[in-house]
Amino acid sequence: MRTGPAFFPLTFLFALALAACGGGQEGAGKTPTPEAGFVKVHGETFTITSELPGRTTPYQVAQVRPQVNGIIEERLFKEGDEVEKGDPLYKIDDRLYKADVASARADLARAEATLKSTRLRAERFERLLEMNAVSQQEYDEAEAALGENRAQVAAARAALESARTNLDYTTLEAPISGRIGRSSVTAGALVTANQAEAMATIRQLDPIYVDLTQSARDLRRLREALENGELEKIGEDEARVTLLMEDGGEYKHEGVLQFSEYAVEESTGSVTLRALFPNPDDDLLPGMFVRAKLPEGERSDAILVPQKGVARDSTGQATAMVINENDQVERRNVTTERAVGNRWLIAEGLSSDDRLIVEGLQKIQPGMTVKPVNVNNGGDSNRGDNQ
Repeated sequence: MRTGPAFFPLTFLFALALAACGGGQEGAGKTPTPEAGFVKVHGETFTITSELPGRTTPYQVAQVRPQVNGIIEERLFKEGDEVEKGDPLYKIDDRLYKADVASARADLARAEATLKSTRLRAERFERLLEMNAVSQQEYDEAEAALGENRAQVAAARAALESARTNLDYTTLEAPISGRIGRSSVTAGALVTANQAEAMATIRQLDPIYVDLTQSARDLRRLREALENGELEKIGEDEARVTLLMEDGGEYKHEGVLQFSEYAVEESTGSVTLRALFPNPDDDLLPGMFVRAKLPEGERSDAILVPQKGVARDSTGQATAMVINENDQVERRNVTTERAVGNRWLIAEGLSSDDRLIVEGLQKIQPGMTVKPVNVNNGGDSNRGDNQ
């Protein structure tokens, strides 16, 4: 009669095991609703800018060349220094030119003395002609000689002025203010008037030009957008140009757009734009490669969304996942216009109040019901009515 008590515990344990298995299967059949982190799309005022490549160009450039022949006696500047307009730069041996001035001055004095004598003779002949003491021909010859001597005085005076000018040219002066580069000649070098090689170059760097290039196609598209009302023209006070240096840092001074070329470069299909920047510390040097942010127009209802909320399929089509009114996932084809930092500027496909999914994308599929979580509100679960 011991079999009764032994059989009861085994039966009881088996029943408990079956109950436990049944309860596990019932819990496993329940799938929790996946969460989807979203941001609420909204329109905002946005200034459309273009980032254009360019190079710096001096505001003014002057090459120093001699205007007379001679031997360089002295260089009067230090290479790399700032010079002012009119500062002496080189001294050429001027002994021959001083002698030319003295000779021209003597020629002028001789011509003036001859003129005085000829004028007195012509005056006497005029009085004698009235008394019929000289013939008309003699009087005419005296008048002609007077006119010739006057021309000789004028020529001698011009020769003296030319000699003085050449003497002045023996001191080469800075034609503009700016920073002077290296000298190609030293003391003792022979230079010739209007030679091909410049002795030095002066560049004015404050302010400084930045020549930018923009494709003619982009310029045409910008004008069409302005004409169609897609963009609003920005005010003159806001039409400032921001410069990015080679290392990606932003230049501390803003520039202004000066002009754009009215012709397209045939080889590149681009148009040149010129901006003017202050350069008080000489941070910008001629020939530097830079990039400039140039404002083009303003859009009052621009749609900007995080880049992580936009993906591309195998065909390259940009797509986005949004949550509809029933908390279901919808797939949208979108058109991206340009990248703005870590966001996309959307041209088509999204509108204000759309809930764009940016987190949990790997767990969802189109048509699936999800639990919306507004990531801009600290992760609270809601329908995104307050952005």
